[in-house]
Amino acid sequence: MKIYFNGEAPKQPYLYFVYGAGGTGKTSLLNQFKGKKLLFSFDMSTNVVRGREDTDIAVIEESDKENIQDLVERTIENAVESKKYDVICLDNMSALQNLVLENIDGKSRDGRQNYQKLQLWFRQRGMYLRNSGLTVLATAHEIDNKGNLDKGRYSPDMNDKTFNAFTSTFDFVGRLYKKDGSRWIDCDPEQGNQGKNRIDDRTLIHAEDLLKKETEEKKENEVEKHG
Repeated sequence: MKIYFNGEAPKQPYLYFVYGAGGTGKTSLLNQFKGKKLLFSFDMSTNVVRGREDTDIAVIEESDKENIQDLVERTIENAVESKKYDVICLDNMSALQNLVLENIDGKSRDGRQNYQKLQLWFRQRGMYLRNSGLTVLATAHEIDNKGNLDKGRYSPDMNDKTFNAFTSTFDFVGRLYKKDGSRWIDCDPEQGNQGKNRIDDRTLIHAEDLLKKETEEKKENEVEKHG
């Protein structure tokens, strides 16, 4: 455990989790981020970053499924240790969760134990990403809970405890949707959906302005540096 006295903890890059329906443009949010990026695609959706020289792409293949946990761990760790990347994107955590659960189910018939292992694995990945020193964007599909509004109308298509375990270290969780030709991200938990924003006080954001707070902070830092 590290102790930082007098509030002098180092500033950490932000971690973002965005969920939404298919076709709302979750993956394309990555194009807003600056620096060298690694897109880890779990559903082979890569068209929106094709041709971008600032983005490397890792795509899961059929033969990878049986070793998905080790593969993901090694790939993320290698990316972090290489110091080559500024941003890591984990695209479609819904698909990754299903792949991991399928592997765990194949090794044990104890349902409760399987989900405990699933939650632990995702919690460990979230903690590793928090300490990686990199900006992170993770995406997931959404579920419409119109038949069970006790959970809120919309939520990520993940096991609730697994989602909470993974995103506990994240700064931002929001739902991306389209309305009247515009793309919006709702991060207001009072709306009943999964959402949080530890970065600033915005609760409803134009998708194109997701990084507005970060951009403003960088400009302020540049002004301070150059007097």
